[in-house]
Parts: sequence; structure tokens; C-alpha cells
Amino acid sequence: MTILFYKPYQVLSQFTREAAHHQCLADYLNVPKNVYPIGRLDYDSEGLLMLSDDTSLNAQLLSPDQHVAKIYYAQLEGEITTEAIKLLRDGVSITLPNKKKYLTLPSRVKKIGEPNLPERVPPIRVRANIPDSWISIEVKEGKNRQIRKMCAAVGFPVLRLIRVQLGNYQIHGLQPGKFKVID
Repeated sequence: MTILFYKPYQVLSQFTREAAHHQCLADYLNVPKNVYPIGRLDYDSEGLLMLSDDTSLNAQLLSPDQHVAKIYYAQLEGEITTEAIKLLRDGVSITLPNKKKYLTLPSRVKKIGEPNLPERVPPIRVRANIPDSWISIEVKEGKNRQIRKMCAAVGFPVLRLIRVQLGNYQIHGLQPGKFKVID
């Protein structure tokens, strides 16, 4: 069994709560005990989360030597510059949880118009005097909070982050909290 799930904002990518007020996958999915998330999405990120009982799928999609593409839409604070996009494409230095510096692999980045996405609950706080912009970013690695750290490193903090594709699997047509079984 493999499931494509649109993980809402502020939902844990696990079946158990870390605190009583947290929402987790068990609030949305009732699956056999041998179905697990393939990777994770941060609590404050949303979008495509796959779950499966096929353990080989996890290795196929997430092993660093497989270089499987993960595509995200990121809403940024500020109007992103051509220079910042070039830096993101070339790779930027971020700090990993163990405090070591890490140079990200090159990525595909392009500025996009606001994508047609479901509203986030709660919505992004709008600041009248500060513009925002959107990028599509494709990475082939998955370090802790990587996209957020990359964008902050070039001066454009992430306001909203949505994973829209993992390998050949896409989230199109799903709404937050909804899923579809693909096999």
C-alpha cells in the first residue's frame, strides 16, 4: 500500500503526538501498522508526504546516492533577486543540526508567480510594506530544514513551504488533509 498525503501546516509527520496540542498523521489516516511515512516534512511545512508498507520505496526515494528530485514552492519575504537565485542554484553554506557547515548541492531554482494552492490554515501574516515572492526549487538531497536555511542564507526568509513533488509523485489535485492510495 502506498499513499500520497497532503500534509497540512502544523501537522507532525508521524503517528504519535509530541504534545497534547499537536496534530499528527493519526488525526488524518487510519492505516495498517506496517505503513510508515517515507521521509518527513517539518511541522511548519506542508505538501506531499508519501506513506508505504514497501520498505524498498523508502530507499529508492530518499537514499542520498539516488539523487531523487524533490520540488518545493516557497513563498519568500521580499522580492527575490537574480543574484540570490544564482546563489541558490550554485549551492549555499548552511548549518546542520550538529553545528557543522554544509555546502548544498546545486539546485534548480526559478522565480514563479503565485501558484494556485489551497489556502493555508492559519494564513500567512501579510505585511503591507514588505512584498513577497515565490520560487520553485528542486533539490536532490534532504538536509534538516534545508530549503528554509538556503533561502535565509541568501537573505529571503521562507514564509510558506510546500513540497509538490517527490520523484515522479506529485501532489496535484489533493487538498490539505486528504490522501489517495496509489497501490
